[in-house]
Amino acid sequence: MKEPILRVENLSISFLQEKKWNEVIHSISFEVFPNEIVGIVGESGSGKSVSSLAVMGLLPKNVSDLNTGSIHFKNENITNYSEKAFQKIRGKKVSMIFQEPMSSLNPSINCGEQVAEILETHTNLSEKEIKAEVLRLFDQVKLPDPITIYNKYPHQISGGQKQRVMIAMAIACKPEILIADEPTTALDVTVQQEIILLLKNLQQETGMSILFISHDLSLISEICDRILVMYKGEIVEQNSALNIFKNPEHIYTKALIASRPSLNVRLKRLPTIQDYLSGTENAAAISKEERKEHLDKLYNQKPLLRVENVEKEYLLKTHLFKSNDYFKAVNNVSFKMYEGETLGLVGESGCGKSTLGNAILQLDPATKGQIFYREKDITKLSKSELKELRKEIQIIFQDPFASLNPKITVGEAILEPMKVHKLCANDKERKEKVLDLLNKVGLLPEHYDRYPHEFSGGQRQRIGIARTIAVNPKLIICDESVSALDISVQAQVLNLLNDLKDNFGFTYLFISHDLAVVKYISDQIIVMNKGKIEEQNEADALIEHPQKPYTQKLINAIPKGI
Repeated sequence: MKEPILRVENLSISFLQEKKWNEVIHSISFEVFPNEIVGIVGESGSGKSVSSLAVMGLLPKNVSDLNTGSIHFKNENITNYSEKAFQKIRGKKVSMIFQEPMSSLNPSINCGEQVAEILETHTNLSEKEIKAEVLRLFDQVKLPDPITIYNKYPHQISGGQKQRVMIAMAIACKPEILIADEPTTALDVTVQQEIILLLKNLQQETGMSILFISHDLSLISEICDRILVMYKGEIVEQNSALNIFKNPEHIYTKALIASRPSLNVRLKRLPTIQDYLSGTENAAAISKEERKEHLDKLYNQKPLLRVENVEKEYLLKTHLFKSNDYFKAVNNVSFKMYEGETLGLVGESGCGKSTLGNAILQLDPATKGQIFYREKDITKLSKSELKELRKEIQIIFQDPFASLNPKITVGEAILEPMKVHKLCANDKERKEKVLDLLNKVGLLPEHYDRYPHEFSGGQRQRIGIARTIAVNPKLIICDESVSALDISVQAQVLNLLNDLKDNFGFTYLFISHDLAVVKYISDQIIVMNKGKIEEQNEADALIEHPQKPYTQKLINAIPKGI
């Protein structure tokens, strides 16, 4: 039998928190063999990234400690390597692709030079040979026009292209192990599929081993030979990808698989991990008769919102003696929304989804066309009328942390819009309403006085939802509001959005690049491509019988597991 290239034995890791050592990884053991792809799956906080950073020698000094166990790379114990010793193997023999390429790439250095820097450090190639090798790597990771990308800065290229630059950097020195830490999170499903295929092909070409970290079991089962499931700092299950996906043994693994919205069955509620752990999971489906009755009632009324021939242009370049160059982000879009409806708006990055949402909100008004809300054209409102409209139409942002003020408590953040719109008689009444809202979104009264940084991603999204619904809106635009969440937290937030819709009669425009999520929550779906509506239909019918090749491409790119 082959010797493992990486062996982790009984590893425990602690972090210093408030002058106390807190153990976060509890005696984990696993192996990675040559030419093998091993997946680590689990939610945020399960210990996936901490374990991989320990392998790379990247845990912060003084506040972290490897209590017990050892890490062996090719039979050499690297557990207590000095920083100088790690530098000799890091990037050369063991390399890593980080989750967020924008924060991992240097914004002040062009993409080509950042990859060249790795080769300068670890090889004896000349300057000319290094540039040629970088261009070869860019071609290998299927970047379009490698010479152009070489000279561009990170902010000038797309998310998928940035991730490819990171992969080129990681494989530059032909490492024996590549650690990919959530390399496709928040990417379009089509780009995600491309990155997965790329990593698989690179592994087959070079024979390197890959440790692939994700919170999505369906995704990870499509690329990995073996899978380790982590929960609260422990490996609760490890087996072949086929066995893990088809015959999961641990309750947590079963919950991870079930939390992902299904393309085949329309459930009343998504089961969450907490449901499984407490034994209260319920996979009741909505019948076709119930669905038809709901849709007939929905569409047998006047539309709440009408978007008619809306266009949005941006100036690209001005010319002195000829007409200026414009980019049409939204091109002649028309649709209707009905009270109590969830309309899904789906498409890849850059298709115009968010631009259309901003035009409806009048945050970035349309260049042409009309938008009628309750039969009134909101493109012609005065400032005072626009302020009044803000109460009626609200937005839940993709990144709740960026949309919350870090200097004020979450209670004050939720109370603030109520004060602006003069809701309730005084601050005492407003505070009572905020406490009620915190309860409705599944948070506690004591959370009122805490700051945004003290919450998890899922909790922050709940705070964002509470802030949005504080002014009693009718129409809510959810802009990629679950795309960066763990699968199970995503399930909780989707259930919450449905509960709030039932209780308060909200209408949602649900913007996402994830068709599985959109199909679960939506009554109808609009597919956008290059600023235009490609296809529109009832959600189930659109998934079962897509009419356009572009829609089919999006559906085929959804990870379905083994």
